[in-house]
Amino acid sequence: MNTMDKPKLLVLIGPTAVGKTRLSLDIAKAWNAEIISGDSIQVYRGMDIGTAKIKPEEQEGIPHHLIDICDPVHPFSAAEFQERCAVLIPDITARGRLPFIVGGTGLYVESVAYGYDFADVGSDESFREMQVTYALEHGAEALLEKLRVVDPDSAGRLHVNDQRRIIRALEIYHLTGTTLSQQLARQNKTSPFELCIIGLTMDRAVLYTRINERVDAMIEEGLVDEVRGLLERGVPVDAVSMHGLGYKEIVLYLQGHLSLEEAVELLKRDTRRFAKRQLSWFRHMKDIHWIDSSENFHKNLQTIHGIIAGKFRMNIEYTSNQSF
Repeated sequence: MNTMDKPKLLVLIGPTAVGKTRLSLDIAKAWNAEIISGDSIQVYRGMDIGTAKIKPEEQEGIPHHLIDICDPVHPFSAAEFQERCAVLIPDITARGRLPFIVGGTGLYVESVAYGYDFADVGSDESFREMQVTYALEHGAEALLEKLRVVDPDSAGRLHVNDQRRIIRALEIYHLTGTTLSQQLARQNKTSPFELCIIGLTMDRAVLYTRINERVDAMIEEGLVDEVRGLLERGVPVDAVSMHGLGYKEIVLYLQGHLSLEEAVELLKRDTRRFAKRQLSWFRHMKDIHWIDSSENFHKNLQTIHGIIAGKFRMNIEYTSNQSF
């Protein structure tokens, strides 16, 4: 397909707390875009504070998609994200607007940007049960170490408490003899879109300070009550949603395993480590235009507008009256 015939797709990625939300609103307004959340936990209703979810009154009239679309008991996945985007992107384009994915979940974003094939490699329930038993007997770190032996790349991207994804990665190797990271490396890297990816980065010390401040703000806003409410509504602690940052740490506090101070410090540490893993994932992606978001906001915005205009061969003024 000729590049000119491909639908346009704008993407904004970066680690947590780097400033994606603020920039995304100004970019969307300038380019007549609709935002698709590329966050694996913001899909869940009732999980607002811990995900730093944008409030409806903060959206400035810009349509936001894939936020609050399922209950926390639902095991939302990258494959489902891809399926929903396969419907959303043509719909947004048909309305004469620009599809704009904003988020930090690398696999979700990359699977859409490059049309990954999530082939069903099957399952082995007895193998899964064996891994759950192993984790119970030897601990979460020992389970992750099993994955680290056969697939260090996947082990490096997963949190030690993300038991479901660790076991799935082990299961894929068990069933196919190839690792999850090998399967991802073989995926098509040619995009079905006319693609423009903007990546936000920041000095690590500054980013870590922002992360710590965000966690403190979440606690003040009522994160503990949010997690307690989810548990009281029957959301199991082993649900996919409850492995999200801010939820698994507060669960440990509510279960009496940690003091609140310990849980907060654990959350800050886990979030810093997550940001590092996000950056590691993004740096393996191609076609990214990197912007240092710690610099002047308005200068960065103008630089981004220039990148988009050059990539899509249009001016901002063009977008207000023309379709994509």
